[in-house]
Amino acid sequence: MNLPETPNSGQLVLLSFGADWCEPCQWVKPVLDEVMRNLGKKISLCEIDIDERPETAREHHVLSVPTLLLMKNGTEVWRMKGFDMAPNLIRIFETYL
Repeated sequence: MNLPETPNSGQLVLLSFGADWCEPCQWVKPVLDEVMRNLGKKISLCEIDIDERPETAREHHVLSVPTLLLMKNGTEVWRMKGFDMAPNLIRIFETYL
């Protein structure tokens, strides 16, 4: 899988797993837009459709959508099934910067 990260870059990468048929996955999009407006220079977003990339979902043990994973140096440092409000996510992600 091509993630917008090199293994030793220190760059945070947020993986957002979802699907077109998943209504809560549609609700997470504006939340992630706000997160990226606030942290876009410090974090990269990679949206992954589980129907188009099932191998990537399996690789990351994603069993339900939406699921958010935060990666640092190629390692998962945080995971959430579902989603939260943007200010809460921003606060959480800032602890990993």
